Amino acid sequence: MTDTYETNGPRSEMRVARSALESLRDDLFTDAFALRPMPPLGDGHLLVRRAPGRLRRYVRWLPHAAIAGFTALMALAVLDRLPDIAGLVTVALAGIPLLTTLFRPVGAWWLSMGAAFVGSVAFGASPWTAPGFLSHIAVMALVTIRTRPRVAAEMWLLTTAFGILMTGVRGYGTDAEVFEMAVLSGMLLFVLGAWRSLRDSKRQVAVQAAVTEVERSRRTVLEERTTIARELHDVVAHHMSVVAIQAEAAPYRVQDTPPELAAAFSTIRENAVAALTELRRVLGVVRSENPDAFGPAAPEAPQPTLADLGGLLGNVRDAGLAVEHVTTGAVRPLPQGVELSAYRIVQEALSNVLRHAPGAPARVEIAYVPVGLGLRIVNGRPDRLAKPSPGAGHGVLGMRERVSMLGGELTVQITEDGGYEIAAFLPVATQEAAA
Repeated sequence: MTDTYETNGPRSEMRVARSALESLRDDLFTDAFALRPMPPLGDGHLLVRRAPGRLRRYVRWLPHAAIAGFTALMALAVLDRLPDIAGLVTVALAGIPLLTTLFRPVGAWWLSMGAAFVGSVAFGASPWTAPGFLSHIAVMALVTIRTRPRVAAEMWLLTTAFGILMTGVRGYGTDAEVFEMAVLSGMLLFVLGAWRSLRDSKRQVAVQAAVTEVERSRRTVLEERTTIARELHDVVAHHMSVVAIQAEAAPYRVQDTPPELAAAFSTIRENAVAALTELRRVLGVVRSENPDAFGPAAPEAPQPTLADLGGLLGNVRDAGLAVEHVTTGAVRPLPQGVELSAYRIVQEALSNVLRHAPGAPARVEIAYVPVGLGLRIVNGRPDRLAKPSPGAGHGVLGMRERVSMLGGELTVQITEDGGYEIAAFLPVATQEAAA
């Protein structure tokens, strides 16, 4: 154990030291004077959102104006106290680094360090005079806001080392001035670094939440499409079975059937049976990840149509929902896919009323028109608060998928009395309706 520690200990410390020096080089030396202009405030900033429309374009530049204003006030204060060449030099040494933070933040810190050294040597005084003290702390604060927290720690260490060097070796200034700079700048940079880290963390959480919501919506769409595919399988399988049966029986209905015609019917039947087999395989893949998707009903059970709407309305009435049913137009059989989608839309809409609008009356309107089927499900204002629902909250998304599949239209809106309205139109071609 001792040999291992003696062998690995110094090497580990050297790796840590080397890594720290590389980080210091990357943060404060590499491209230190690269152009990094301070961006204006974004549209989502609180000040921009609350500003009047005409002033927003100016509010965006408020941080830049604040830095320039602070520099101007400090310059006026210095010139009022030192109205000579010494005052102009002090203003230049303190003001130029501050203004440079608008374009080259890390370079501004180096300028501030250089200004402190030049001022100390030129005037034979402490590097942290009142203007230089305020300017250097302000520069470090602005650099911390615009860079990573690690840079703040590096600037603080180098600034403290510089103060100790100038005070202890060259005799400029006092230990008290160095101590004040170290304590005040350390506290300020720690607070700003923590605020910057917290802001970045919140931003990352918001981005991750947005990505999660997009993925959840995408997964819900896929689940809805899978459900629709499972339901439509029975509809397509029924039609293919009819085709196979009629193709098999057709040759026996005609006396002296030509061999070519019998062969054609045989080919039709074989293709229909092959299509049924492929449909079953596809359905097996779709069902494999969710064998209970059909609930208590057997997967072989027939899919519901509008003829089964009475049973659905009876069930929701038994659950306590006062629902009115109105049908207009000439009732006629529609393609099974249209009737199935219409039934599911009404079912989902009434389920939403039960979950989210307890005590509200509902009305289901079905309109048969020559070119399609119109649906309107509307409910009033609930008379009590709804209990938290464990659902995913994407029922409307499923409705849109069904309507989009049929080339129809769906509108969802809040009514004037505080209720909810869902209106859908499912187009039906004339020849399909006649069939």
